[in-house]
Amino acid sequence: MSESENYVTSESSKTFAPLKPGKQGPSAGTGRRKEAIARVRIVPGNGKFVVNGKELAVYFPNKLHQQLVNDPFKVLGIEKNYDVIAHIVGGGSSGQAGALRLGIARALNEVDREINRPVLKKAGFLTRDPRVIERKKAGLKKARKRSQYSKR
Repeated sequence: MSESENYVTSESSKTFAPLKPGKQGPSAGTGRRKEAIARVRIVPGNGKFVVNGKELAVYFPNKLHQQLVNDPFKVLGIEKNYDVIAHIVGGGSSGQAGALRLGIARALNEVDREINRPVLKKAGFLTRDPRVIERKKAGLKKARKRSQYSKR
């Protein structure tokens, strides 16, 4: 049995095929925020969102998260021009919404760099938010919380 036969391909892993960027065709982008990772594909369409097999309003019931995800389209003025298909793993709802926004912005950047990039860059949508949870330190209750100090 050769080494290549030892590897098993999983049907459950949802990977996207590599895409060639173009003005009319589909485009893909990956976004990360906190512990969340979003793999996004945008296709010319009528503004439909599918996140992990669910509609946007079902997956993100919080209106603030829905607005956060739609921001890249609103800034460019193309709110109903693309359908979004996304697969998100890890993190909480806020981190997932931020990861999805970054993934959408990167995908829109691939569609038309010379027009979309300056607008998205100025709005801050192409920058990954580096803030993550600070680790707990030994001897402390949390990352920075100490036990109460008694002078006497």
